[in-house]
Amino acid sequence: MKKSLVALALGASVLSAGLVGCVDNTAEIAVVTDVGLLMDGGFNQGTYEGAKKYAEEHGKSYKYYQPANGSSATDEDRIEAMRNAIKNGAKIIVAPGFLQATAMETVAKESPNVKFVFVDGWALGLDNVTAIVYKEQESGFLAGYAAVKDGFTKLGGTFGGGGANPACNRFAYGFAQGANAAATQMNLTAPVEMKVSFKYGSAFSASPELQAQISGWYNAGTEVVFSCGGSMVNSVIAAAQAATDKWVIGVDVDQAALYNKVLTSAVKGLAPSVERVLGQFYEGKWDDELKNIAQNLGAAEDATGLPTADGSWRFRNFTKAEYNSLFEKVAAGTIAIDATTASNMDDTAAWAAIDANLSHITIELDK
Repeated sequence: MKKSLVALALGASVLSAGLVGCVDNTAEIAVVTDVGLLMDGGFNQGTYEGAKKYAEEHGKSYKYYQPANGSSATDEDRIEAMRNAIKNGAKIIVAPGFLQATAMETVAKESPNVKFVFVDGWALGLDNVTAIVYKEQESGFLAGYAAVKDGFTKLGGTFGGGGANPACNRFAYGFAQGANAAATQMNLTAPVEMKVSFKYGSAFSASPELQAQISGWYNAGTEVVFSCGGSMVNSVIAAAQAATDKWVIGVDVDQAALYNKVLTSAVKGLAPSVERVLGQFYEGKWDDELKNIAQNLGAAEDATGLPTADGSWRFRNFTKAEYNSLFEKVAAGTIAIDATTASNMDDTAAWAAIDANLSHITIELDK
């Protein structure tokens, strides 16, 4: 983002499904995660921080719910968590992640007087549901462009959702487009090399297998890896730490505090956008501004970009002035970034088609 972002407190102590921000077992604002941990240093955490900030500033009670079974949570687990939130007095449920769709539709139909915010989702055709979606291709583009302008020519990207997550897919495609745009502008004599993979991202979790894969990339010459999928970043950082002079690009929130070689983060304005929707709800604007719609937020709303705080800016050659100029062009729409991706990006043919359209980059899908 053009504005400086404050890194989240990533080392916070977390209760397993606990009561936060209220002194009894009732809470009118509920955050229900989809899979993984609440304080994942990424998407779940950014969503929660927005709800927490709004609630504390406006005297509202709030609580988070982590469905049973962690990274293996099912629709039934999410349904149970939402029902528990309603039993505990939730007036509005904020639920991040595309996996929430079935649970949200089920519980929203059961409880028409409760409002639901589907973060990274879509309109479900229900008057008590609103959605927030992001132009992830913009943040991905900015990260890829900046990395190449900074001198990196061997890139990697590991993406969550197993190839079926629309947000991760847009990040991936934007990342490739940005790298290609920078290489084209620099007129590099050799194409930028990019490895991409969805192999170990289906659960958005760290794993020994993912760490081993990324270690193999680094050992084979990859210089920086875009980690796009919640706590997957922990495996990528571990691989970078075990290597020499290898870098990481974070996602969703500013992840600079996790490791001193997080080059940048392809962020989304998760917390501000959740605050925005909660404000619209409590100001009585649901019917006029939120009912059964999806707000698609991007650079024009300062909802996509890269962090520019001094402690987070680790580029060696790419300057803030260059970034701000590029950001303004993306926000104004004068730089066209394609958001159209295949429904399954874990597909060699899909990436072959992308590679054929990008003149200064070669892409290898690691399956």
